Amino acid sequence: MNQERRDRLGDAAIDVLSESGSRGLTHRAVDAAADVPLGTTKNYFPTRDALLRAAAERIIELYAAIPRPAPVDRAGLADLLRTLLEHVRGPGRVRVLALLELQREATRTPWLAAPLDAFAAADFAYFEQAQRSAGLPVTPERAATVTMALHAALPHLVAEAPTSRTAAGLDDLEAFVGNLLDTVYGTP
Repeated sequence: MNQERRDRLGDAAIDVLSESGSRGLTHRAVDAAADVPLGTTKNYFPTRDALLRAAAERIIELYAAIPRPAPVDRAGLADLLRTLLEHVRGPGRVRVLALLELQREATRTPWLAAPLDAFAAADFAYFEQAQRSAGLPVTPERAATVTMALHAALPHLVAEAPTSRTAAGLDDLEAFVGNLLDTVYGTP
């Protein structure tokens, strides 16, 4: 099958999940979002499960394509984390909203939990390695704390809720990242 068309449909599924949630994810909605003839999505992804899987795989693929150089020091790590959080608030917002919908759906759809679990585990490993590359005194607990704080920030960054964003310290991402690293690793 045409990979470009599959990617286009996967991108459209992400858009639908972002805008309408998992209940709004239908073959017809994806056809409309992708601006393709009715039935195209069903031809590529015959079941709703196949459509959910395609959306999850496409989000993981797009996330992997985001450049994440290994930081060489604490300042580089802080810059990397801030940049990733800015991406979530900006161009990555749609994908994060869709990912959050898929995670919610995975609580009722066990097979969907597996790829999302592997994706999250790889994220934990990446952030632990980034902290090591930055020369910090990493322990598994410290690395997990930083990663969990980043993951916990996601819903607040994508929500149109400035009061909770401010309450979480996410209105100033540079300060948020600095405070997070200071809390976990102490001040430099």
